[in-house]
Amino acid sequence: MAQFINAKENLVAEAIDGLLAASGGTLSRLDGYPHIKVVFRSDWDKSKVALVSGGGSGHEPSHAGFVGKGMLTAAVCGEVFASPSVEAVLAGILAVTGEAGCLLIVKNYTGDRLNFGLAAERARALGRKVEMVVVDDDIALPDLPQPRGVAGTLFVHKIAGALAEGGASLEDVTKAAKSVIGKVVSIGMSLDTCTIPGSTKEDRIGPGKAELGLGIHGEPGAEQVVFSDASAAMNTVVEKLKDHAPGTDNIALINNLGSTTPLEMSVLTHALTQSGIVNRVIGPAPLMTSLNMHGFSVSIMNATKAEHDALAAPVEMSAWPGMANVAAPVVVGLPDGLTPIEPIPSKNAKVREVIDKVTDLLISAEAQLNQLDAKSGDGDTGSTLATAATALKARLDKMPLADLTQFFPALGNELSQTMGGSSGVILAIFFNAAGDACANGTSVQKALVDGLNRVSQVGGAKVGDRTMIDALAPALEALPNGIQMAAAAARKGADSTALIHRARAGRAAYVPEENLKGHNDPGAEAVALLFDALAKEMVD
Repeated sequence: MAQFINAKENLVAEAIDGLLAASGGTLSRLDGYPHIKVVFRSDWDKSKVALVSGGGSGHEPSHAGFVGKGMLTAAVCGEVFASPSVEAVLAGILAVTGEAGCLLIVKNYTGDRLNFGLAAERARALGRKVEMVVVDDDIALPDLPQPRGVAGTLFVHKIAGALAEGGASLEDVTKAAKSVIGKVVSIGMSLDTCTIPGSTKEDRIGPGKAELGLGIHGEPGAEQVVFSDASAAMNTVVEKLKDHAPGTDNIALINNLGSTTPLEMSVLTHALTQSGIVNRVIGPAPLMTSLNMHGFSVSIMNATKAEHDALAAPVEMSAWPGMANVAAPVVVGLPDGLTPIEPIPSKNAKVREVIDKVTDLLISAEAQLNQLDAKSGDGDTGSTLATAATALKARLDKMPLADLTQFFPALGNELSQTMGGSSGVILAIFFNAAGDACANGTSVQKALVDGLNRVSQVGGAKVGDRTMIDALAPALEALPNGIQMAAAAARKGADSTALIHRARAGRAAYVPEENLKGHNDPGAEAVALLFDALAKEMVD
C-alpha cells in the first residue's frame, strides 16, 4: 500500500518536526534525535506539576498532539507501535520536572510499563518527585489479568491536566488520575486492520465481518462478529460497555481509529446518542488512532462535578474537540414559499404498474450503474437513482397518476427533493417543462421533447457531449414510431457514449479521456435501461 512517507526510519522524526513547524512556536523538542524524541511545552516554567505521557507512535494526535496548557507537559515518542527507551523517558522527565514534581501517565502495555517505570526510578534517584499511573481501560478481553490502556487514557490526560494547570499538588493530581482510571472503560470495533509502514498488511477480517475489541496496535480483537450496519455495530459496543458502566449519566469519548470517514463517525455518534447511556460526548474525532485502521472506539466514564468541570475546561490544542451535551436536533420549519405543495392524488392502475416496474429496475440496477459511474465519475449514479426511486415508490399513493398535466410537475418536484446532485435538478426541469407543455394541449411525445429542450437550454448539454441526452434525445425522436423503436434508439445512443472520449458536460468533463474510453455514460445507460423496460412492459 502506497503511503505518504519518505524513509521509514525517519518517519516519526519528520512527523514530529512537522507538528512543531505548524505549532506556531508553542511546542519544542529535545535535541536527541534519532533515539530521544521528546515534545514539550515551549512556555513551561516548571512551577507546576508536570504531566508526561507517551508511547509508540502511530496513535496521532496522541500523544504529542495533546501537549499544551491544560493537558500534557511533554510527550515521549517511540517508533511506530514501539515504546520509547528508558533514556528517552528519563530525558523527558528531567526536561520538565521542577519542585512540584511529575506524574507519568502510562498505557498498560508491557514495554511502556517497564520503560516508564525504570525511568521513574532513575529520576527519583536523581532527586525528582515522580509518580506513575497506569491506564487499563480496555474491556475487550475480560479474563486478561492486565487490561490494555487505550483511548480512555485521554480522560486521564484532560482531568489531570486541568488540575495540574490549576496548581494542584502532585499528590492530588495523582489521586485524581487514579480515580478516573478506576471508572473509565473502553472498547473498539474495526472493519479492517491497519497498515504498518514497511510491513505487509494483515487481511484477517473477512467480508461481512467486523472485529470487536481489537487493540490500538492492530493486535487481534476478542472476536469477529457479523457486520450489518452502523447501528448494529454501535449497539454491540454499547452492550459491552453497559456491563461495566451501567446508568445513563455517562460521558462518552468517541474515537476515530484512523481512516473512518467523518460522515461514518457522525452516523456512529447518532447511534450512540440514541442508546440512552450517555448524556455528554467528546468527539467524534481522531484522538488515539491506530494508523489507518477503519474503525472506532467508545470510552465512557461517570464523572463527578469536579471531573466534569475539568473535562469541560477549554484548551488551545486543536486536536481536542471539547465536550458537548447530548441534545435533540433542533428542527426549524421551512421558510414561507418553500413548503412543498401537495398534489391532489388520483389513481391509474396502468401508470402505477409502469412506474413500479421502472422504479424497481432503477433500484436493482444500483450496483451496475455505480460501477459504471466509478469509471467516469464518483461512483454514485446508481445510488442517486435508487434513492429517488425508493422515495417515489413510497409516494405513489399521493401522486396524481390519472392526470399527466399534474403528474409530470408533481414528479419533477418529488425528484428535486429526493435525488441528489445535478440529476434531480435536471429531471425536475425536464418534467416541469413537460407538464407545462401538456397543460397547454401538447401531445405527450412533444411535451417530453419540450422538456428535453428546456434541459439543454438551462444545462447547456446536447447530443455528443456524453451525457444522458445522448440516449434520451434519439429515444424521444423515435417515440412516434413506437416504444420499441425508442428503446432501440436509446440503446444505440447510450452505446455511442463509449466512443466519446471527451465529455463536454457533467462531472465526466473533469475526468481524463483515458478513463472514459470504452465505457458508457452512466446517465445514458440508465435512460437505455428505462426505455428497454418500458418496451418490455408494452409487449407484456
